[in-house]
Order: sequence, then C-alpha cells, then structure tokens
Amino acid sequence: MSVESDSSQVHTLISGSGFPTFPVAPGYRVNVRNGPGTNYAVVRVLPLGASVGIRCQCEGTNVSGPYGTTTIWDNIGNGEYISDAYVKTGSDGYITSRCG
Repeated sequence: MSVESDSSQVHTLISGSGFPTFPVAPGYRVNVRNGPGTNYAVVRVLPLGASVGIRCQCEGTNVSGPYGTTTIWDNIGNGEYISDAYVKTGSDGYITSRCG
C-alpha cells in the first residue's frame, strides 16, 4: 500500500483497485447505503478508521457531517454509497467522474 499526502488532500492507492482511496472522518462509523440518499437501506456500517475507494460520485440527499454539508454521494462499491460529508477528499466538489 502506498500513501500520498499533502496539506489539502490525503489519499491512498490500494494496489490493484485502480480507485483513489480516502479516509473516513475519524471517530465515525458511517452507514453504507444501497443508493445515494438517507432514504435508501443501510447495507453495512464502516468501522472506525476506515478508508474508502471512490469509483464515482453522484447527487443525492443533503447531508451534514464533519466535512461540511453536501448533496454529493460517493459510490464505494457495487450498490454501495456514503455521503461525501464523511470522507476527507480535500474538496467540497466532485473529485472523480459522475456515476451513470
């Protein structure tokens, strides 16, 4: 595993995944949902200290978290989404391609 960091962004590239991986806010166990919104079912919960690979991003319900308030949701797996408000991407906007 290689780690790259600077003052504005921290991410990891997990070998073989091809997706940039970013840390989830410290101290949070984040719900992973089967769609981009709080109205979708929780499919699992990320453990404390987790990092996630972001495949693509899309608009969903508005969520407030430790990294601000946003409608951006990160696709982290097949049918798995978390609010970008809980992911340290170093940006308030989109950092990868849009889903769809």
